[in-house]
Amino acid sequence: MWSKFLLLFYTMIHLKPIQLFYQLRYRLKSIWPIKPNYGCSYQNVVKLQWFDTIFSLQTYIADCNFLFLNIEYQFKSSIDWNFNLHKKLWTYNLNYFDFLNQQTISKTDGIALIKHYVNAYKGLKDGKEPYPTSLRLINWIKFIAKHKINDIQIFEVLREDSNRLLNNLEYHLLGNHLLENAFSLLFSAYYFQDENIYIKSKHLLILELNKQILNDGAHFELSPMYHQIIYSRLLDCIQLIKLNNSWKNDDLLSFLVVKAGLMNSWLQNITYKSGEIPMVNDSTYNIAPSSTQLFSYAKKLGIINQKIPLSDSGYRKIISDNYELLIDVGNVGPDYQPGHAHSDTFNFELIKDGNPIFVDTGISTYEKNNKRQEERSTHSHNTVKIGSKDQTQVWGGFRVGSRARINHLAEKLNHIEASHDGYLNIGLIHKRSFFWEEKEIIIIDKISKPTNNISNAFFHFHSSINLSQIDNNTILIDSLGIVINFEKASNIFIDKYILSKGFNKSVISNKIVVKFDDYLKTSIHFQ
Repeated sequence: MWSKFLLLFYTMIHLKPIQLFYQLRYRLKSIWPIKPNYGCSYQNVVKLQWFDTIFSLQTYIADCNFLFLNIEYQFKSSIDWNFNLHKKLWTYNLNYFDFLNQQTISKTDGIALIKHYVNAYKGLKDGKEPYPTSLRLINWIKFIAKHKINDIQIFEVLREDSNRLLNNLEYHLLGNHLLENAFSLLFSAYYFQDENIYIKSKHLLILELNKQILNDGAHFELSPMYHQIIYSRLLDCIQLIKLNNSWKNDDLLSFLVVKAGLMNSWLQNITYKSGEIPMVNDSTYNIAPSSTQLFSYAKKLGIINQKIPLSDSGYRKIISDNYELLIDVGNVGPDYQPGHAHSDTFNFELIKDGNPIFVDTGISTYEKNNKRQEERSTHSHNTVKIGSKDQTQVWGGFRVGSRARINHLAEKLNHIEASHDGYLNIGLIHKRSFFWEEKEIIIIDKISKPTNNISNAFFHFHSSINLSQIDNNTILIDSLGIVINFEKASNIFIDKYILSKGFNKSVISNKIVVKFDDYLKTSIHFQ
């Protein structure tokens, strides 16, 4: 009981007062009447200009057949927009209407899907929540503008969605959810040509982008995948304003362009030469637009390619002729919304000659289950776990209790060292140092006190990597000429783990578990 109380305490102590207020308000929202709708009459709807630069993945196959999260399902006669057999995120994706922006969908099919939704509108459940409403509004408005669609029924649903969103902004969550609300309101403002919605959207965009985009350009939830999603939305807003500048001509555009330049720089820094992003925190495959697509989109919009060193995000990228090394020496963040954070301090990924070697295990689910807990836990990352304790208390799918803090960071030429206090409540500090040269990377782990050999260092390998154990302290990757040596290890063994290749998609891969006391030197030699 006491441990559960402490878990809740360390989770809630970081929340902002506005989050607590709106958590309570939305639970009692029946006593708050919905405000009158801001908007216009159907006759005054402005015909927006729009064209797609980035197309969505093909998630609508045909004939009521959908593919979301690597799960395909065909409705037999009529689409059930509340369908929940494949859990809530699948239902959310069905209600996002991203498929309206896929390259293969016709105007006829798109209108038919929208009209089917309109007819089912009164009975909708998950689809009326603020987040799916935000995404659906953007996707409908894009499609309507591109195909010059005028329909009173569609207009009425858009107006009701906009009104409901305006009165249910996700202040209880903040983070990327509130930012998506703001992006959606901007599209609504331009569609309805509504000054009040525009003022609210502009205020939120400036406030939240100033909070959420760090000095090195990272989105503050520190997930490369969510960075791509937010960046794509930002670029859409810039295009929206540029294509329809006869209505508004103020300083919002220049503000968004500056933020886009920052986000572009971070994405350039974090993306591997292959075009893939690191699968750290809540990142996975085939969800967000690719970095290559985003760089091309930004160039078309005239976004200047800045080169800002990695700093506030806590990620560092070392690039040599032989390899790319990504290191995480940052805090779990942001404190008040760490829902996409993992217990992964001092995690790293290594790519050699385009081949992934050490990888993050990624994510395959957002369900609040053992798999989700496993994928967020310390032992699922390339770092050190002491005994049965995680560095950071991740729980409940998207919750974080007590969390590791970086209390020392020193960066020199070819050398980074840092320590964190995630094990301070058992009287221990973990320090990890990285040294790198062209032919060798050395990782040194030091624990502040002896641990009776209950410290475990985990090293997760890509599914393409086959390992050979030469002796008690040496592992060979023969195909790539890599020798890994563990000095001061009390025991090492090769084990299996499940590597995520996307939502609901995974493969069996190899990992090394190294037991040690208070010192471990890991040497990675490139022959």
